[in-house]
Formats: sequence, C-alpha cells, structure tokens
Amino acid sequence: MMEEVEVRHHAGRRQPGMEPLHPRGRWGHPRVRWPHAAAGHPGRGTGDHPERGSGTVLAAGLALVVMTAMAVMLLLAQSAVLASRAAAAADLAALAAADALRGITTGDPCTVAAEVAARHAATVLSCSEGPAQTVEVRTGLRERSLLGAATGHARAGPPP
Repeated sequence: MMEEVEVRHHAGRRQPGMEPLHPRGRWGHPRVRWPHAAAGHPGRGTGDHPERGSGTVLAAGLALVVMTAMAVMLLLAQSAVLASRAAAAADLAALAAADALRGITTGDPCTVAAEVAARHAATVLSCSEGPAQTVEVRTGLRERSLLGAATGHARAGPPP
C-alpha cells in the first residue's frame, strides 16, 4: 500500500539520502526528511546559528522606540493641556480686571486679576492697564511640566 515517493532537486536531479518519512502527509503531500536539518544547517533544525535571537533584539529595540515615542507624545500632550489652562486663566483674569476697571465690579483691576488667577491655580506675572480701559494680563501656572512652565497672555476691555 505504501508507494515510493522520489524526491528531486529543483533542477530535476535526485538528492541522495532524501527519503520520505511517511508516504503521504497531512493533506496528501509527501513528507520528506531533509538530511541537512540534522547536520546543523543554518536556518533549519536545531543547529547553532550566528544570528539566533536577533529577532528578539530587533523586537526589543522596536518596543523601546515605540515607548519613547509614546512618552514624548504624552509630554507634549501634557504641555498642551497646561498651556490651555494658563491661557484660560489669563482670559478670565483679564475679563475680571476689565470689569473692575470699568466699574462693573469693585476693587483694583490687578488685584481682582490676581484673585481670579489664583482660583485657577495660576499666578499673575504682569498686569497693566492700557488705553481705552483695556487690561493686559500675563499668567503662569503653578504646576510645571518637564518641558517648562506654561504661560498665558490675554487683553480685555470694552467692545470697540
């Protein structure tokens, strides 16, 4: 019942020592034992290969690059959020100072700006009254990122 399977080289020559293990494999294809697999031929069998494990090193290096890129992206995202918070604190402080300057609320405009900025975890770095009842406020957040402090700048006054 076992039929003989002849194994030929790609050029059609018969290779010595290449006899099938079993006449038919899993899907009806001949199963062949390759003689160089046991001889430690590179890339086949269990032989020692000089580049063995290089895929692991490559994967570890790629993972390190991806993790570094993610860390940089997180730092940039954190800086963007802090800059947005500093700008919002400056906007609110400038609006409150402009209201105090126009007499809508009571108090000194720069003092009011400092109080509003403090409620938003920021400090007023500069506050100046400009022409036509405008107020210019520069704020900085108390919280810092690794990339530096976030600052905001705003100017407010009556509509033109």
